[in-house]
Amino acid sequence: MLQDSSTFLYSNPDYDAAAVVLFGVPMDYTVCFRPGARFGPAQIRQASYGLEHYSLQFGDTLLHRSYHDAGDLVLPFGNVNESLSRTEAYVRTLMKGGKVPFVLGGEHLISLPVIRAVHEQFPDVHVLHFDAHADLADVYFGESVTHATVMRRVLDFLPSSQFAQFGIRSADLPEVEFAANLRHFPMEVVKPLEQVLSDLDPATPLYVSVDVDVLDPAFAPGTGTPEAGGITPQELFSAFGLLRGRNVVGADLVEVAPQLDPTGCTSVLGAKIVREMLVTLFEWATDFAAVPESTSHVHRA
Repeated sequence: MLQDSSTFLYSNPDYDAAAVVLFGVPMDYTVCFRPGARFGPAQIRQASYGLEHYSLQFGDTLLHRSYHDAGDLVLPFGNVNESLSRTEAYVRTLMKGGKVPFVLGGEHLISLPVIRAVHEQFPDVHVLHFDAHADLADVYFGESVTHATVMRRVLDFLPSSQFAQFGIRSADLPEVEFAANLRHFPMEVVKPLEQVLSDLDPATPLYVSVDVDVLDPAFAPGTGTPEAGGITPQELFSAFGLLRGRNVVGADLVEVAPQLDPTGCTSVLGAKIVREMLVTLFEWATDFAAVPESTSHVHRA
């Protein structure tokens, strides 16, 4: 089911010992503008080796996190339904083994089977969706299951009271009308997230879905559907800081399309996002035996 690949920086090679399992879903079969997100997981891993293990912003290190990089799922090219089924089955297997899924996309549609599997185990899970696009269309170009409809499909089974989206700056009128009954926060991230979290018990299970295009394309041009007017990386990292100490039971980072950014900056930023998510969202996962700092992967002149 899984194929070998390079691993994210300081991944624990021992699957059994790790609390969080990082894996890729290299699928971009339903993207509506520019394809290429299937290459995101591999490039994010490669870019991670230019990072420090230490997060200066959060004063913590990957050396204190228990995560295992399992590689990428092997998918039947072009077969959307089977790819989603394989993803959901794998997440169920992880969760039965007591692991927490952290998924690298791939297009945003890959969040659907992951959230469905998480919701089965945690019916009260709240989904926090960070994106430029509402992804609330019921049908897009005649299709009901695409990256433009993913959150509408999530809301087919998730109660709307357990859903909130942040940073949205692109939606059709029917999506806006549908979102009127949701916790839907255009443009902003940090202040509305503070508001949402203030209403939740710290033990409430959370799933965090981050589309890299929530960031302004000035910072992340390597994505399939860039949308001007986005947030800065610092705003996104501040949002992660608010989630420290919370009960995060799953997460994803999607829509990094590295070939659309010849500078490689989007992949490097994607790797840093993953690092900061590991440090903040999974603060509880601290049973990984520390790796000596002398084994640092970073080389300096």
